[in-house]
Amino acid sequence: MERAKTILNASLLWRALTALCLWCGAQWENSGVVQWFLHPRGWSRAASEGSVFYRLWAWVRHGLCRLYRALGLDRLFAGSVFTQTWFWCMMPAVFAPLFPTMALLGMAAIGFCSLLLNLVRDRERQLAWSPINRYVLLYAAVYLAGALFSVNLSSSLKPGLLSAAFILFAVALYNAVENRTQLDTLLTFMVIAAAAVSVYGILQYVFRWGYQSAAWVDSDMFSGIEFRVPSTLDNPNMLGQYLILAIPIGGAKLLSARDWFSRVFYFGCCGVMCVCMLLTFSRGAWLGLLFAGAVFVVLLNPRLILLFPVALAALWFVLPDTVTARFASIGNLGDASTSYRVYIWMGTLAMLKNYWLCGIGPGADAFNMAYPAYSFNGISAPHSHNLFLQIVCDAGIAALAVFLILLFVYFRMMCTAVSREHDWPSRVHQIAFTAGVCGFLVQAMTDYSFYNYRVLFLFWTYLALGALCARRRRLPEGRLLV
Repeated sequence: MERAKTILNASLLWRALTALCLWCGAQWENSGVVQWFLHPRGWSRAASEGSVFYRLWAWVRHGLCRLYRALGLDRLFAGSVFTQTWFWCMMPAVFAPLFPTMALLGMAAIGFCSLLLNLVRDRERQLAWSPINRYVLLYAAVYLAGALFSVNLSSSLKPGLLSAAFILFAVALYNAVENRTQLDTLLTFMVIAAAAVSVYGILQYVFRWGYQSAAWVDSDMFSGIEFRVPSTLDNPNMLGQYLILAIPIGGAKLLSARDWFSRVFYFGCCGVMCVCMLLTFSRGAWLGLLFAGAVFVVLLNPRLILLFPVALAALWFVLPDTVTARFASIGNLGDASTSYRVYIWMGTLAMLKNYWLCGIGPGADAFNMAYPAYSFNGISAPHSHNLFLQIVCDAGIAALAVFLILLFVYFRMMCTAVSREHDWPSRVHQIAFTAGVCGFLVQAMTDYSFYNYRVLFLFWTYLALGALCARRRRLPEGRLLV
């Protein structure tokens, strides 16, 4: 590494480009817009405590505390394992890509109940505050309202309730982690789980395990692709979405490792995740991961972006022809899957001219009650293949507005934390969660990421973990279970 730095610093071109980038960066950082973005006002617990959600919760909590003591439950749960909220919230966060959806819901429900039990047991304990929490609650409420106003209430109620429960788990997880040791341990387990999912995916490719759909690849255009890896997520595109979130966290663990054993371990985890990502042959996921990598590099050290074109050129010569041909076909309407998505987007936009206000409700059944009348070329689909379009379909334009505001607040919170952070492990984790969500949203332009409920759960889990990393340095040290 030191030798590479010496060679680069000896180059006049490199030094000139570095000076230009530093000057542009300084102008950008000192601009009024950026200063306004990095110094938000009105972010305080007092503002949150004045909200309707907080007042309603305070009233409900008061009644539950009185009932808890009246029934003598304080003696029953003294020293109980059910009071260990971090453990019960850690389980679904780690095992989300491995367990079935309903098992995940059951584990999340135990985490909710454990947090509620601790809040009722200890009247002095306050809900942890984050700038995004109010928007998480608001989005869940709007989404649930969209289910109630569905064109097919019976089919939309279950996916609406399930989605709202998984969205709200973000608030529970944020409150479950009470110290830095718990946060770091949770992130380590999540990287290990992602590596295990990736190893299984690689074995799928080697031994041709699992289901393959003819709709996953255009056999005429990509005859060299015989197998796309779905691993435990049942679909290669959904697996790609998950790995976009997981790989930057593995990279953060690698960069913040303090000994060689940890570095080698996390390097291996990142390696198998990247190999598995290639084997998904998901162009949207590749594009999302490249974008996440660019964001990671820019936030970590803007000068490294100068090496990005060199890295891309190197990848072009190193990667197999099947991978480069697949990536080069992005935007080619001659590809069946690309034209399929374009026609679905056109039909969905035509449909939303009549359903933009409240949407049609969550779920494939509700979508297919309205969409066929607007479809192009008779193409049928279970969803719109675009996260932002599907949010409008599910719960109307209000849901999309809240979702976009939530993302703005999240990125503002993370960028503010990165700009002020001096602790290296905290900063690199903040960058990783910022980059991962950016990459996720890029792929979300080409697919409905929340079609798989476990991916939906993981996205909101990663938002909560990102919010925790934004204040990681301020978290106290402590034991795993407190």
